[in-house]
Amino acid sequence: MRDASAGVGADFPTEDPPGRDGAPGSAPVYSVELRPSGWRYACSSTSTLLQAAAKAGIRLRSSCRNGTCRTCMCIMLEGKVRYDTEWPGVASDEQAEGWILPCVAVPESDVVLSAPKASGLVPRPPSNNLTGARRG
Repeated sequence: MRDASAGVGADFPTEDPPGRDGAPGSAPVYSVELRPSGWRYACSSTSTLLQAAAKAGIRLRSSCRNGTCRTCMCIMLEGKVRYDTEWPGVASDEQAEGWILPCVAVPESDVVLSAPKASGLVPRPPSNNLTGARRG
């Protein structure tokens, strides 16, 4: 299993993030495992699986980030999610087969995803370009 020391993934936080009501520690934090890579990251119940992956340095395929394009679609092998949108772009028969949309899926338990195209985010090198107004 890879972890933050390998440059991808994240250590689990020691404190829960604030909940939707802003109270500290009121949002459960769940474990997300990606297969076949074995990468793991934490995802609170106030964040989508896609947002938490990016925060952990993991790139999951995505485009629209609103549940319509299906670019991020992958199979959930274990766990339970709810959707942030009323009409996620996954048919009920696809949901029954385990297909989910991480861009709008919020965990309700620990989750295991089949995401063979997941990759590590490559940090951008610092830019030497000057921006803004120049003083002469």
